[in-house]
Amino acid sequence: MPIGPVYQRADADGAAAMSVASRPLPMSGVGVLDKASMILSVVEQRPASLAQVVAISGLPRPTVYRIATALERLELLTRDAHGRFLPGARIGHSGAAHPRDRLEHIAEGVLAELHTRTGLNARVHRRRDAVHICVASSSDPVTGQDAVPLGTARPAKSGPVAQVLLAWEDPDELYAGLRGARFNAAQLALVRQRGWAHGPDVMVLDEYVLAVPVRDGDGRVSAALVLSGPRARMAKLPERGLRNTVIDAAAGLTETLPRPSNRPRPRLRSVPPR
Repeated sequence: MPIGPVYQRADADGAAAMSVASRPLPMSGVGVLDKASMILSVVEQRPASLAQVVAISGLPRPTVYRIATALERLELLTRDAHGRFLPGARIGHSGAAHPRDRLEHIAEGVLAELHTRTGLNARVHRRRDAVHICVASSSDPVTGQDAVPLGTARPAKSGPVAQVLLAWEDPDELYAGLRGARFNAAQLALVRQRGWAHGPDVMVLDEYVLAVPVRDGDGRVSAALVLSGPRARMAKLPERGLRNTVIDAAAGLTETLPRPSNRPRPRLRSVPPR
């Protein structure tokens, strides 16, 4: 039976649901690989529990469990704080390759300085289809390990980082991005007004994040600069000094990016700090 790629639709209650399109997925002829491909197609759309993957793929539960946990061991899948599957670090690494890698290189120093000044984890995320991906991260000064592994993929339908990466998109992209999202157009309008987003991390329990946009040389939002830390420090509205520190760091990153020679620099701070 040919299985098509998964897409999202709204059910009668307005909740996000997933279905299978008529265009079949490519088939390798190797049974276990084709089943793994079906599972990945489900999870690429949005985080999915084991039961949801079973229901959407039509595969037996033991088969889904066996293949999904094997893909997790290979870092092709990972799980969020609710145990749902989503694309893993190795898929994220492949998506992290980007022609504007100058940002990722320059970000290392900026993230290290943010971590030193605030004591919080700092990183840069880029959006790729149904996920956003960590492409640069501050590291522990003692161990040298990244606070968040590069290539870590998180759902693009929930959380402050996802909001920042979507809020300034064109109307058609906004409409598509809001389907099945755990935020709405009014929340994105508030993000545009403030110039930042704040809330709980969708992947790490008891951790909150502050995200601000990083713009490319054409003035479009190409990434999010993210500061994260424990609920005790970040749960309340971030104080003005901290917000301005992150906004200024994002503006500094924007200044490093190339722009067409006949175009002026974009305005870096569209709203006054609050």
